[in-house]
Amino acid sequence: MRKLVIIPTYNEITNISAMIDKVMSLAGEYDLLVIDDASPDGTAAEVKRRRAEFPQRLFIIERTGKLGLGTAYLAGFAWALDHGYDLVYEMDCDFSHNPDDLERLTAAAAEGFDVVIGSRYVAGVNVVNWPMSRLLLSYFASVYVRIVTRMPVRDATAGFVCYSRHALQTIDLDAVRMKGYGFQVEMKYTARRLGLRMKEVSIIFTERREGVSKMSGGIFGEAFFGTLMLPLRRFSPRK
Repeated sequence: MRKLVIIPTYNEITNISAMIDKVMSLAGEYDLLVIDDASPDGTAAEVKRRRAEFPQRLFIIERTGKLGLGTAYLAGFAWALDHGYDLVYEMDCDFSHNPDDLERLTAAAAEGFDVVIGSRYVAGVNVVNWPMSRLLLSYFASVYVRIVTRMPVRDATAGFVCYSRHALQTIDLDAVRMKGYGFQVEMKYTARRLGLRMKEVSIIFTERREGVSKMSGGIFGEAFFGTLMLPLRRFSPRK
């Protein structure tokens, strides 16, 4: 099966080369697509330099500015479908998601699940080095999503996810509305409403050691109010 990891970047020069090395070294032969939103720190230039080492496995899409996490993944999903990938993964660049866990998500996908979520909360609280305020915000955001949507997912805002080709062909990606972290909730909720098989796999999330978090109040607000509207929407598979 052909497997593609999608990593959106903005100012990840301190992490990107190490991440490339790690993904390229994994036994499962994962290709890597970086989607860079015009990072002024040279992230895209470093990816293009490293492409000479992995011309058939490392790819980049350069965009004109900060266009949002959701739109980055949607662009990556379209690219993955056009290039014939069977499994497509969302993952952060900052090593908060352990690339070694890609194999665990892959194993669950091999069991027939369409959406496999690397979950911080399915087996207790598995978060390292977060301040208590941020941990509580994240945890209760997932509780809020479960209450509003009645979706039985413990970590609805998780950004470490594997989608099967079937899932991405079933979801109407053009109808996805949220652009920030609410995108993660919308994709999972849409998958559930369309009857796709979902599974959470427990992971340990470790706060970034290098670089700066991209979370903002506007992103949080979109997720909060966007989630309220999800149960009122109609969801149909892509035609």
